[in-house]
Amino acid sequence: MREVELKSVVPDPDRAVAALRAAGAVPVLEGRLCDSRYDTADHGLLTRDHVLRLRVFSGAEGSRASLDWKGPTTLFDGYKVREELSTSIGDPDAFARILDRLGYVVIREIQRNISQFGFCGAIARVERYPRMDALVEIEGEPAAIEAAIAGAGLPRAGFTPERLQDFVVRFEARTGRRAALCDRELAGDYRYDANA
Repeated sequence: MREVELKSVVPDPDRAVAALRAAGAVPVLEGRLCDSRYDTADHGLLTRDHVLRLRVFSGAEGSRASLDWKGPTTLFDGYKVREELSTSIGDPDAFARILDRLGYVVIREIQRNISQFGFCGAIARVERYPRMDALVEIEGEPAAIEAAIAGAGLPRAGFTPERLQDFVVRFEARTGRRAALCDRELAGDYRYDANA
């Protein structure tokens, strides 16, 4: 599957959620999204721009988990594009132990509260991190992405194909505070490589 996306800072996430609802976006998920990114000890996946991710969502709708692989990033007409493979898994704790036994290590944790919507063939997800700017990520084909941007009521100029780390760097430069992408970092434990 091909993943096509853009991201933007959201100055007022509640307003963006309200705008999407008013535009007719269909709520899909509301709750906590936790990613654990895995790699080999020598960062062999990161070096090749591959992502191996264990993702767990929990909310009022229940819980679900997936194992995802993403290939190298390319840019096409201003959009971020990656090949992505994903499969649902039943027991994320057991799967984390399997990855550990195979020699994979967690290189990054990302935890955020999300409001996710389906809109005009795109997925729009408003993400609130422990300590960083709120973001909106929109995935879909380019025409659907553009429709969702308009539906969210956000300026098109704010959307970029940049990586999460680019938004972290700008937040830290602007505020003088260290970003926290997970609860562990919010508590002062920055064990993971910021570039992972």
